[in-house]
Amino acid sequence: MMQDLPLEKVYQFIEPGPVVLLTTQAPKGKPNIMAMSWHMMVEFEPPLIACVVSAANHSFAALRKTKECVLAVPPAELAETVAGVGNCTGNDTDKFGVYSLTPLPAKHVVAPLVGEAIVNLECKVKDTKMVNAYNLFILECVHAWENPKLKDAKTLHHHGFGHFAVDGEMIKVKSKMR
Repeated sequence: MMQDLPLEKVYQFIEPGPVVLLTTQAPKGKPNIMAMSWHMMVEFEPPLIACVVSAANHSFAALRKTKECVLAVPPAELAETVAGVGNCTGNDTDKFGVYSLTPLPAKHVVAPLVGEAIVNLECKVKDTKMVNAYNLFILECVHAWENPKLKDAKTLHHHGFGHFAVDGEMIKVKSKMR
């Protein structure tokens, strides 16, 4: 038998992908990093990614002004770090320093890569038509980096209120996609 599910819990079942760390570099400021799980792919090539960054987040103003960022996919081993980054603000915290994350230079954007990430995606804002209504940015990935030492690392998936799932067993099924 089914029962009512409170609407504020819906997102816990619809999360589209792994938690990512979004880095920005404000003009005349220091780099910032935030945890984000509200994102999804919207195109294969060029890779377009939709993401929601709350206007209340410190990163929102930098992303809106600079129109660029890095999306870094952390390994599950960084769960405590990811939660810490997500539970404080860049307004008064040097998150790279506090959480011992390594900012690395990117190739096409000023925002830093995250040295401990599985993958880093350098992104430029492609579309802002839905930012005012929904805080939704469309990003175009202009360069991608992978850490070969972490090629088999598991990712985190946020289920709300400090609960995360870790990737499980990988399976492969026949596909016509490349």
